[in-house]
Amino acid sequence: MSEQRSLWAKYRSIPLVYRIGVAFVLGSILGLIFGDTMTRLQPLGDLFIRLLKMVVIPIVFFTLIMGMKRLTPSKLGKIGGQTVLFYVVTTAIAIVIGLFIANMTSPGVGLTLKTQGEIAAKEAPNIMKVIVDIVPKNVVGAFADGNVLQTIFFAITFGIALAVLQENGSENIQKGAETIFNLVETCAEAMFKIVWGIMEYGVIGIFALMASVFGQTGVNAILPFAKLIGSLTLAVTVHIILTYLLVIIIGFVGQSPLAFLRGVKDAMLTALSIRSSSGTLPVSMSNAEDDLMIDESVFSFTLPLGATINMDGTAMYQGVAAIFAANLIGQTLTIGQQMTVVLTTTLASIGTAGVPGSGLIMLSMVLTQLGLPLEVVGFVAGIDPILDRLRTMNNVTGDLAVTTLVAKLNNAIDFTKGVWVSEDSKNIVG
Repeated sequence: MSEQRSLWAKYRSIPLVYRIGVAFVLGSILGLIFGDTMTRLQPLGDLFIRLLKMVVIPIVFFTLIMGMKRLTPSKLGKIGGQTVLFYVVTTAIAIVIGLFIANMTSPGVGLTLKTQGEIAAKEAPNIMKVIVDIVPKNVVGAFADGNVLQTIFFAITFGIALAVLQENGSENIQKGAETIFNLVETCAEAMFKIVWGIMEYGVIGIFALMASVFGQTGVNAILPFAKLIGSLTLAVTVHIILTYLLVIIIGFVGQSPLAFLRGVKDAMLTALSIRSSSGTLPVSMSNAEDDLMIDESVFSFTLPLGATINMDGTAMYQGVAAIFAANLIGQTLTIGQQMTVVLTTTLASIGTAGVPGSGLIMLSMVLTQLGLPLEVVGFVAGIDPILDRLRTMNNVTGDLAVTTLVAKLNNAIDFTKGVWVSEDSKNIVG
């Protein structure tokens, strides 16, 4: 028994992301070797997909309500309002870029996904109907039907109402609102624990899914995954250059993009290495203060908030992965469906950034809303360590670009010092 416990402890000591990566590779190799025989493992993968479906709506509801507690107007003020606005706008732009790049590169073409039951995407209505349908006719019905967009709308509305009551209601009402927030926070933490358990089982589920898909399709499955990585890499590059450097730094801040990159390179490299926006926060703050010369009154608010709600890279990935999922079943996403991706991901980004496995959970939300197969979540989980590094670097770069813009608008940055001074006079080594 002690030896079994020791083996289990050693297994658990290996970071989950590496265990999932090994499961992805091992399942793929065995699928190539043993072929159709490995499709017998499909039920183990189906169980993983059902577990993901189970948590999507509760995660959306509880985390978004908590997000509204953090973003009440009286707490934000002028700087906070500007920050949230810019974060939301850059997130929406990131999704559009991701969708555009994916439409051009067509990741997933050449790999056919076979699942049980109906997997074809539903015909999407026009854009105006998508916007109108955000408001649910029946909240309970929206929950029961798994309508993510309607659930997001109600959660945000309900959360704002609670936050207003907590600030402006009578003493009893304020206490009641605080009690509800505490209950919701407890429920959210409980869901995080469930997600952790699902991802632990995901080692088995992802192994089974990859063994099954490679057993069905053989080596033809390799290229679509490479195209998925390449598509996200291209989208991240375009977003950083176009949105952050050209529009924000040159267009609005009026400074050199090379100077900005020198000022944020430490944070970018750290994010690329450790794959955590929160873990990179001390480096981001150091870059903001010592290199970008931003006043602490700005970056002490904008950067922690950005690590929580700014998900440009993650949101962009949802657009690429949605196209990938549609291509797997031979579908083409309509403009209405792609608009749904933009709305769903932009709104969900407010409350889901701190969720363990948030990229995969958000992808589950998007695919559920579009009626696309959730098996895609299991497929991409194996290469997620690569994709997550790119997403995190994008997120952190966006945090610092928006912080620089907000500082400029509020006269809280010194362009006569730090990286903003010419290389010759400061002898800066890039």
